[in-house]
Amino acid sequence: MPLDWTILIAASIALAYQAASLLASILFAEKRRVRYGRTPLSSLPPVSVLKPVRGLDDNLLEALRSHMRQDYPEYEVLIGIHSREDPAWPVLEQLQREFPDRPLRIVLSTTQAENAKVGVLIDLARLARHPVWLMSDADIQAEPDYLRRVTAPLDDERTGLVTCLYRPSASSLAGRFEALVIATDFIPSTLVAPIVGVREFGLGSTICFRAKDLQAAGGFERLAAYIADDYQLAKAITSSGKRATFSEVVGDTTLSDPGWRDVWRHQMRWARTIRVSRLDGFAGLPVTHAGLWALLCAATGQWPMALTLWLARCAAGAFAGFVILRHWPALLLAPLLPLCDLWGFALWCGAWLGRTAWWRGRLYRLEADGRIRLIGEQSLAAKNRNGVGMPEKVEEHAQGRQR
Repeated sequence: MPLDWTILIAASIALAYQAASLLASILFAEKRRVRYGRTPLSSLPPVSVLKPVRGLDDNLLEALRSHMRQDYPEYEVLIGIHSREDPAWPVLEQLQREFPDRPLRIVLSTTQAENAKVGVLIDLARLARHPVWLMSDADIQAEPDYLRRVTAPLDDERTGLVTCLYRPSASSLAGRFEALVIATDFIPSTLVAPIVGVREFGLGSTICFRAKDLQAAGGFERLAAYIADDYQLAKAITSSGKRATFSEVVGDTTLSDPGWRDVWRHQMRWARTIRVSRLDGFAGLPVTHAGLWALLCAATGQWPMALTLWLARCAAGAFAGFVILRHWPALLLAPLLPLCDLWGFALWCGAWLGRTAWWRGRLYRLEADGRIRLIGEQSLAAKNRNGVGMPEKVEEHAQGRQR
């Protein structure tokens, strides 16, 4: 088959993907409009909010404060951390001083797991008192009706998991670029997932579920050896036949002003995580890189397809980034969004060239089935290690008044 025909076929597939991406974003926007027009249910189940913390993220205190100010009838917040020497510890102590009468517990986690975050979640789960659990990244900032809206879909017993999109922001140039990529590429690709038949989707920014559903699937212990704990959790719950769904809520997160090397490491970890978690989907990712195929079409003289594909990528990225997330750079830089696909293609190529990934100052080796093995740490993270094994004891630093 001639090269130009091969490029044209690939470009056509990329164009179909952009159309699906735009459709998925439009459907989400409409569903969100309808849901926000409704009053959240008033009789909601008690919720345990599980918050693993490691390191001092930007705006960490304000993000945690937002979870203490929820308009919700009965909930508790459990924050887990591995060491008092963690730079986030003073922030947790300040939070406790500010909310002495709120249902807050700070837990020193002792469970060791290859995925340190899951080790913390195992300890928090042992102390959680309520039937619905919500786990979210430490830096997610939430509106006062966050819990009401995220838990509402669980009123339907067929729903096993609720997850949320998130709006990234940063002040460094590298961080702003990563935020743009997340808003205009990662978020729309996430919305496409259920349309193309992917059932096990969940974003670590927020995942809400019934405790009994996870326990029936093996609990957090089942996730302890995997890097993609959010994906594995969704897979565990949806494997029983229950469905995952998106909430209309969009959380806010602040990227910690990374440099270009940090952004590359972060994005490479994501790419290699997808590779070992869903190899079939990862192998086909280049067909979603519309900007790459638009440039190749232009290079082979197929200008109508090149222009169509370029415009489709701009429209899909701008709609998801601006209309859904209110991320202004997605609108202002829309004509340049296809160039981000060259970055994505470079990551895809790099992901095939190794099996290591940096995560929170730790270097892991990723196995073919998605399991991980710790092979090194940066000096700051090394100070926070607490031995080996998986002890049962959990040290609880403080406990506020329970509702």
